[in-house]
Amino acid sequence: MTERGIRRGALQAVKATAAMVDRVRRPARGIVVLLYHRVGGRTDQEMDLSLDLFEQQIETLSCRRVVSLDESIGLLTGGTADLDGGSSPIVVTFDDGTADFMEVVLPLLVRWQIPSTLYVATKYVDEEREFPGSGRPISWKALREAVSTGLVTVGYHTHSHALLDRLPPSRVREELDRSVRLIADRLDVRCDHFAYPKAIAGRGAEEVVRRTFVSAAVGGNRANVPGRTDLHRLARSPIQVSDQMRWFNAKLDGGLAFEESIRRTINRARYAGART
Repeated sequence: MTERGIRRGALQAVKATAAMVDRVRRPARGIVVLLYHRVGGRTDQEMDLSLDLFEQQIETLSCRRVVSLDESIGLLTGGTADLDGGSSPIVVTFDDGTADFMEVVLPLLVRWQIPSTLYVATKYVDEEREFPGSGRPISWKALREAVSTGLVTVGYHTHSHALLDRLPPSRVREELDRSVRLIADRLDVRCDHFAYPKAIAGRGAEEVVRRTFVSAAVGGNRANVPGRTDLHRLARSPIQVSDQMRWFNAKLDGGLAFEESIRRTINRARYAGART
């Protein structure tokens, strides 16, 4: 078996274990925020979904109640998400700002009228710099076109995709301010929402983020419960190639939290010396 096959097998085992945990401790109901990165299957990365798989997932979402991030904030602060007698609301988000969002993702969002939020790391877009893992950046022109559809909200993902818990307060402020200024200048919009790169928040950075944005997203693989959710700790469920449709459907119901706890443990070691 190849190294890739072994890795995928291990991921499947973790997901199956997480599903068993869910049967013992049923996931709470609430608003589920999905986290995507790339679509097109151009790499062997877990976050790079094939177009066929993404299309299946979007068709599934078209039968669910998908709301914008702004609407979800209203539902969460209002203490209700209309959970009785139906499926929980879903929010669709993307990280980074790679070109496939415009080329592959947006046409499907428009076709099925699915709102989404794209958290942009502005340095890569502004400098036309490739993201790690061969990710071409989206252009400012394309972002303006995406926003003009009325389906896409732009959020902040720092300027250089920096891990904020590794930076002094002055650098944290600079990362956030540059991102805010660039999006205001290039898109003429003011955004309210932020997502921590790699879902890593630090105490010092979090204080600044709370003062600056209406919401901030982390990880979690769990639903956000109305009236009980910290808007600056919004849980998101990362969607991976190995989810396919089986585990994707489980995540739509706020499941597989145990998978996230395993991922968090691994990432603490994986990103121990990283800065972005």
